Amino acid sequence: MSEQGSAFLRRFTVFDLIVIALMACLGIATKPLVVPLAHIITGPLFIPGGVLAGGFYMMWIVLGAALIGKAGTATLIAVVQAMVVMAVGMYGTHGIMSIFTYILPGLAVDGVFLISGHRGCCSGCCFAAGVAANISGTFLVNLVFFRLPLVPLVLSLSTAALSGGVGGLIAHWVARRFRGKLAW
Repeated sequence: MSEQGSAFLRRFTVFDLIVIALMACLGIATKPLVVPLAHIITGPLFIPGGVLAGGFYMMWIVLGAALIGKAGTATLIAVVQAMVVMAVGMYGTHGIMSIFTYILPGLAVDGVFLISGHRGCCSGCCFAAGVAANISGTFLVNLVFFRLPLVPLVLSLSTAALSGGVGGLIAHWVARRFRGKLAW
């Protein structure tokens, strides 16, 4: 590992890394449970089920970043997700593109937190982070795989924004209840 990479990881405690791994795994584990349910709603609208379900599994990235409160946490969660999906192979249908489709939402969350100067401390930044995560993931998956026409794409991105925002609000609500109760 490069000197910069190890310096980056040294900023995180062992407890932080456990929370990061837990959030990554919860995000992966909930995806195959939630997407089929979302297909019931999104199928008739001709938009992918992950657009609606994404708000729920992107919530774990926002929650982890809000709980840890350190720059780069969301990206690290997304990298762990990408590595697990690539290693296991059963949860990802995107093949090698999983590296990009999983990491971009983490970068988006960290980007929102960097630009806003927040780290998951309020409902506004968590809402925006959830929106950014789900829209970026939806857009990239559409660009690489679906290539939806304009109207279904706009509907997909709008649904992704709403779903991601709700996921961000849920993440903020949960993080608020855990702050001060976890010792790190």
